[in-house]
Amino acid sequence: MQIPIFTVDAFTNQPFSGNPAAVCLLENDLDEDLHQRIATEMNLSETAFIRKLKPGDDFTKSSCFGLRWFTPANEVPLCGHATLASAAVLFHVQKNTNSVLTFVTLSGELKARQVKNHIVLDLPLYTAYPQELKEVEELIKAAVGDMIVQDVRYSPDTKKLLVRLSDTYERSVLEDLKVSAQRFLSAEKTGKVKGLILTVKGNSSGTGHDFYSRYFAPWYGVLEDPVTGSAHAVLSSYWSEQLGKKEMLAFQCSRRGGELKISVRSDGRVDIAGQTAVVLKGNLTF
Repeated sequence: MQIPIFTVDAFTNQPFSGNPAAVCLLENDLDEDLHQRIATEMNLSETAFIRKLKPGDDFTKSSCFGLRWFTPANEVPLCGHATLASAAVLFHVQKNTNSVLTFVTLSGELKARQVKNHIVLDLPLYTAYPQELKEVEELIKAAVGDMIVQDVRYSPDTKKLLVRLSDTYERSVLEDLKVSAQRFLSAEKTGKVKGLILTVKGNSSGTGHDFYSRYFAPWYGVLEDPVTGSAHAVLSSYWSEQLGKKEMLAFQCSRRGGELKISVRSDGRVDIAGQTAVVLKGNLTF
């Protein structure tokens, strides 16, 4: 069997930066266990599988597809960067003729559209609620040690914990922070956290990035994710409220790094735009 596969760096226009995702185009249904085995083989934070929804569908002409995402360890309900990568394969490699693509996913229908040199994802917006510090103190200590924490929120929809560091810290402090995400597994005692977001306020002068972040998900086998769309579905809600802004520019400060353009909508959703670079085209053979 041969399956077309691509590696796409998402939320960047430069190869070897941003967040890499593998994207598989499925002409036919795949045995269920093969999704996970392929994702484990690719060993990227996510492998996306685009499938046709009905006979006669075409990757160049159809506008609606099924989409699933797998980490090396398990399937996940939402992945922004692998959705961006999937749209890039359809728009840029397959030359899909539609202006908007719809993906049917575990998180409902997600849409992607081209706007100039960006692809815009229409994602759910998730609220993070105030979190009792005592419950997650050990996890936060494992992440940031004795650094000053300004706010702690929890998003029950995504199981992500958002930890805002003091506004006295610069971007460089977040970038230089040495994190041993493996320790989070034993430090997380509540059983409800599956992802940890560290974030700090950006440039207050109105130019540059509005906020910075890093994201860790060892519970899904991803120690640090380079650029995370789903985390920004939480961060967008939080920082929009904190800054009183609907349009924001964000940067995820991983080693590879990536930029996200954010537009919070009034219908409970968020547009997250990014660029992509296709770095590999080939076939899986088995």
